[in-house]
Amino acid sequence: MRRFDIMRRAARNLKQAKGRTFLTSLAIGVGAFTLTMALAAGQGTRDYADKLLKNNVDPQAMFIVKDKSLFQQGGTIGLREYDPDVSTNSSGRPGTTIKQLNESDITYFNSRGDLTNVIPTYTLSPKWVQFEGNTKKYIGSVDYYDATILNETKAGTLPTLGTQIADSDATIPQTYAETLGVDAGSLIGKTVSITFAQQATTASDAQIQQAFAAGGTQAVQDLLSPQEKTFTYTIRAVTKTPTMSFSATPRISISASSARIANAYQTTGTTSSGKYSSVTALVKSGSSPDTVKADLESHGYGAETAKDAQSILFTIVNTLQGIVAGFGLLTLLASLFGIINTQYISVLERTSQIGLMKALGMSKKAIAKLFRYEAAWIGLLGGALGAAVAFITGTLANPAISKALDIGDSQILEFVWWQIAAMIGALVLIAIIAGWLPSRKAAKLDPIEALRTE
Repeated sequence: MRRFDIMRRAARNLKQAKGRTFLTSLAIGVGAFTLTMALAAGQGTRDYADKLLKNNVDPQAMFIVKDKSLFQQGGTIGLREYDPDVSTNSSGRPGTTIKQLNESDITYFNSRGDLTNVIPTYTLSPKWVQFEGNTKKYIGSVDYYDATILNETKAGTLPTLGTQIADSDATIPQTYAETLGVDAGSLIGKTVSITFAQQATTASDAQIQQAFAAGGTQAVQDLLSPQEKTFTYTIRAVTKTPTMSFSATPRISISASSARIANAYQTTGTTSSGKYSSVTALVKSGSSPDTVKADLESHGYGAETAKDAQSILFTIVNTLQGIVAGFGLLTLLASLFGIINTQYISVLERTSQIGLMKALGMSKKAIAKLFRYEAAWIGLLGGALGAAVAFITGTLANPAISKALDIGDSQILEFVWWQIAAMIGALVLIAIIAGWLPSRKAAKLDPIEALRTE
């Protein structure tokens, strides 16, 4: 009868233990799901960014500045010794200044035997832009077309990587087409007119008097008012919003030559004439970008290569991935206490069974292994469940994500089998460690006292 009671209680306790084990495994599964999705998102994003950089960015491209603080915080804030090449940063932050490149710097870069396609970063501030077939005037941003980067197009075509667009052509971002409320394809071949105003200049008293004598008050107003000039370009492409870009400003792009002409018109006769915040250049074939970068830095310049841009992007991706993974680890940490709690309760409920197993000759080592195996099973079950749900969810969600991000056939969630296997293995190991204390307690139970437990 006594043996029958023990067996009946054992069956009941085993059923309860299975329920607790499954619930604890589900808790681990939540953490495993989060970790698996974080790993997949990080891997997919890195692979997509790597693909974009390899296919759409010239590996020989280089970004050169005179003020290295541009690579850290976008300029120096505060009091700074006067320098004719120092000006207020184009970001407009009060008190922020940068040391700009001048024409002698451009001449130096062109004279180097290891650089080619040296193009200054022209600062363009249009008064307004106007599109063919639309009477409204818009405020928009304009920049020169960077041939070292090949953007994806929504409509139209772009020249091959490294080739400039024609001086009569322009590209506009997809968001501009959306603002205009028209289909991107309908803009191809139409014109965009960009009006620039010359920066205001100060007239001398003699000039003002001469203007007044010639034409009165209106002539003086014309003299002091900034002159305007409109340039017209043909839209050859509508570019997609760069998925991996951290720039919040979509821009119209015109050729480097057209940008130089517009910049010269705006800055002629001002202190901004012939001053540039940075330049882009290509390292000639046969020369190493890293070697050229080191030499430029030895001459007091700051430089970044395409490889540097890739490492910066990967650092950001890895940081975001780490944050998401951190939440998963917190969930797993809570689950570990669940394993310890489950195993301790299991030891208490199965005390009489443990005593019976010892009485039948089972060693302490074998009993400890039994509970460690149970803990390992909890970790394995939870990890496998979480990874499986994450894999199914990610596989189903990938097409929708790719469509929302407009990245074609690329997948942002990329599951790597060895990463998932390593994660599940780590979870099993952690579960075994968590079950060590309960298994040690079970192994130390006195068989006589354990058999007396009801």
